[in-house]
Amino acid sequence: MTQPDVNVIHNIGYRHYDGPRLGRAYARRSLFSQSLRGAYGLGRSAKSKVLPFILLAVMCLPAGIIVATAVTLKSEKLPVEYTEYALLLQAVIGLYIAAQAPQSVSRDLRFKTVPLYFSRPIETVDYVLAKFAAMASALFLLTAAPVLILYVGALLAKLDFVEQTKGVAQGLVSVALLSLLFAGIGLVVAALTPRRGFGVAAIIAVLTISYGAVSAVQAIAFGQGSTDAISWLGLFSPITLVDGVQSAFLGATSQFPGQYGPDAATGAVYLLVLLGLIAGSYGLLMRRYRKAGL
Repeated sequence: MTQPDVNVIHNIGYRHYDGPRLGRAYARRSLFSQSLRGAYGLGRSAKSKVLPFILLAVMCLPAGIIVATAVTLKSEKLPVEYTEYALLLQAVIGLYIAAQAPQSVSRDLRFKTVPLYFSRPIETVDYVLAKFAAMASALFLLTAAPVLILYVGALLAKLDFVEQTKGVAQGLVSVALLSLLFAGIGLVVAALTPRRGFGVAAIIAVLTISYGAVSAVQAIAFGQGSTDAISWLGLFSPITLVDGVQSAFLGATSQFPGQYGPDAATGAVYLLVLLGLIAGSYGLLMRRYRKAGL
């Protein structure tokens, strides 16, 4: 039997790529698109779509019921403000970010695929920006959809167009801020561990415990007549932080005990803290992925 000649170079058909090189911008857009689709299970298995679409339906169903009631009874105004709706369904929003933030980043860390991203024309800032924008966009879709349903229902009920348009604009600004804040917090917590289960539990704990603790202390302060402390206590929970900003600047009714929301001066502090948390979350993600990409 003749032995093969090991010195022969075989042409197996490899060819140089001579097409367009699309660069970092294309890679960033692709990562954003895939991450956004993944947040709703699109392009993945059927069971991956179940939870996000159930939560989307849960978010929209009460809005549909409110609209149907308002149209049927010919109400003069909606029973729920546009800025109030997301706060009432904060548990659903928290569950969504707890489920999807680890899905977005934990698998890359667990299977050590982050360095593979950075072996291409993509840098840490591109990866973090795409993931942050995708998660914030997914949350905005979740929270803005019911607000728009309320708006359409209000117009069908023939409520004042100018008033409702102003209200829905305030509501969309509110949920945009909420989406950025929750996306940042969720991704930072999820990026601390490659274990998805730990990430889910940690995000739920951060959002739930902080809100429960702040609400309890606010209730105690209200009972003792320390109304000035109520607005300052709201700085220590993400959801009460959003509540304070929208009650100070977006004409929303505060959900704090006794409706003792922040005034304009305190509201400025709320806004600075909220924007600082969003920027801080982005900075922490950058620091985390500089190490993970090594």
